[in-house]
Amino acid sequence: MASKPVDVMVVNFNTAGLLRPMFDALRRADSERLASYLVVDNASVDDSLQRMAEVCPQALLLSNKQNVGFGRANNQLLAHLKGKYALLLNTDAFVAPDSLQKTLDYMDTHPECGVLGVRLEGRDGDLQPSCRYFPTPLNVFVGRTGLGRFFPGLKMVDEMNWDHASVRECDWLPGCFYLVRREVLDQVGLFDPRYFLYYEEVDHCKRVKAAGWKVVFYPHTTVVHIGGESSRSVAELEAASRQISSYQIESELLYFRKHHGLAGLALHMLLVTLGDLVLALKALLKRRGRGAIQACWRHCRATWSLLFKTRYASQPTR
Repeated sequence: MASKPVDVMVVNFNTAGLLRPMFDALRRADSERLASYLVVDNASVDDSLQRMAEVCPQALLLSNKQNVGFGRANNQLLAHLKGKYALLLNTDAFVAPDSLQKTLDYMDTHPECGVLGVRLEGRDGDLQPSCRYFPTPLNVFVGRTGLGRFFPGLKMVDEMNWDHASVRECDWLPGCFYLVRREVLDQVGLFDPRYFLYYEEVDHCKRVKAAGWKVVFYPHTTVVHIGGESSRSVAELEAASRQISSYQIESELLYFRKHHGLAGLALHMLLVTLGDLVLALKALLKRRGRGAIQACWRHCRATWSLLFKTRYASQPTR
């Protein structure tokens, strides 16, 4: 029996309530004809495994004994791919009825496109960042501090002031809907396993573009992304608003060391420290209270602590 064009790859972590609507949306998009389903459950403590058996019994399901992170969980599915394309889809992302067919058609007719993303909207139809620039120590600093007026022309990571109605190349795409060509995966692999959470897609798109492929934003279909569900469950389970922040800080350090070298990492640390000083000064001048100032100190301390724990961003902590 011939394989279907696309393997839909799903990593689930405590989002049992989203599985049925997510798979229902896929089926309305003709996934029964176009797609196979591959799912990793990342040690959920809700009833996700039971729900998966009810909602999509035909899916290939892997169940981890511990949460190995988003990137490593997706990498577990590489050995099971059979289609021409792989679609990484979050459990909190709901495709439109035309999403699969339109994006597959685009990939079929544009063989230079290695990774494709679509227009992302929230529940209320608000446009979400769907087509992003690579982070640099400078644009991350400017984004945190709100000092953009002093850096005219600087490309911000989540630049939104452009025409979202046209196909365009971009630096990287969010991983909630991430359609990638199988040839790309065979050539450059999928995610760097050192990133536990955050920056996986940024790093992957960097490598994809370096290998000569295009990363493309395709606006002619929309995916509703409600966002943050797995992160929220982590926070509830681990009291992890602080922990989630540490995941992001660590991945940022690993990314800058890998792609900007020690000099870029040093610049990032300098700008992080300066940024927290700027934000603390703003909080003081605007009388936001001691808590806002202490938050700046905690962020700075956490970043320096993780720099040493990761041996100057050369290895992950988990």
